[in-house]
Amino acid sequence: MMSATMIIRVSRFASQMRGKGLDDYQRYAIRHNCTQASRKVLERLKDRSILRVSGNETSDFLQGLITNDMKHLGEGAFNIYTLFLNVRGRVMYDAIMYKSEESNSYYVECDSQVAGSLQKHLRLYRVKRKIDVEDAGDRINVWAMFDSSNRFDHRTTVDENGKRKLEGMIFPCGTLNNKASKFIGNIMIYEDPRLPDLGLRILAESRIGTSEIIKHLDNDVVPSENSYRAFRYKLGVGEGMHDLPPGKALPLEINCDYLHGVSFHKGCYIGQELTARTHHTGVVRKRLMPLTFENVADKPLAYDEKILDQAGNAVGKFRGCTGKYGLGLMRINESLSAHQLNVAGVNVRVMKPAWWPQESREETASAKDT
Repeated sequence: MMSATMIIRVSRFASQMRGKGLDDYQRYAIRHNCTQASRKVLERLKDRSILRVSGNETSDFLQGLITNDMKHLGEGAFNIYTLFLNVRGRVMYDAIMYKSEESNSYYVECDSQVAGSLQKHLRLYRVKRKIDVEDAGDRINVWAMFDSSNRFDHRTTVDENGKRKLEGMIFPCGTLNNKASKFIGNIMIYEDPRLPDLGLRILAESRIGTSEIIKHLDNDVVPSENSYRAFRYKLGVGEGMHDLPPGKALPLEINCDYLHGVSFHKGCYIGQELTARTHHTGVVRKRLMPLTFENVADKPLAYDEKILDQAGNAVGKFRGCTGKYGLGLMRINESLSAHQLNVAGVNVRVMKPAWWPQESREETASAKDT
């Protein structure tokens, strides 16, 4: 159960969360979308659940299972994005890990449909360690606050000669800026550790409703339902088992490195070998990218449905959609160079996400397709 002793506690960065920090989000929206007013919304993410992992050896235990580095949580970060891999280096579960108020205790946010499987996975590897892994999904709800009006400036990058730069270079997780958090009663407010555009992640006791949470956010925040998934797709971010079915995706192909979710400097963890080898090779040719459909598909599209260019060549695979927006695992250069794309007869456009790093060096050898 969530700690009854939880009291108002604001970190030295917390003043940024309510004042300067939230203004940063407003300024970002104005800079990229000066013609449209900001519309910040709060949505409960009903498809996300929480596990609580606690015990004296919890940090070392999780360190050997996740792609990110638990040391970030000990050095000031309040949450990190990470993946759990299988022994073949494929993604089993994507997660956001939060530092709780209690020492040696962490909340692990994951897809609700795999919470039971992830709990078994953690219990399997704890062996004889005195570590407790409990399902807290019935006691804690997950919320997101984000600017639904944001129009992302997805542009194709070219060099000084007008030629398209090679995209998909591998970047290690950079400096983590998610050092602002706020605990108010039984409401915990964090910055999303992946991208500033994703806004805030909020954990709250299940009895707490929308209006109570909004009181602790900006005055112009409004409640919303079923808009977060489309928002993520416009941004080009995959999340949960519908976008990342267990055992299929590779970490760097789903932009885990761009989203600050993998450390290339920590020690060994399950599935590390393939990820490290791909990183040291230099380039990933395929990455998850945002799609926009000309028309809403009138039939369900199958996961892995081929995305074809004007010549009928497969340049990507469909991953998911809602309305006009979707995700595809795309061959970066081929899909961006194509004059026309379609999936199951429906025309679609692919965009390079605005938050991808810009390249500064010439094309290098690509990683072999796995």
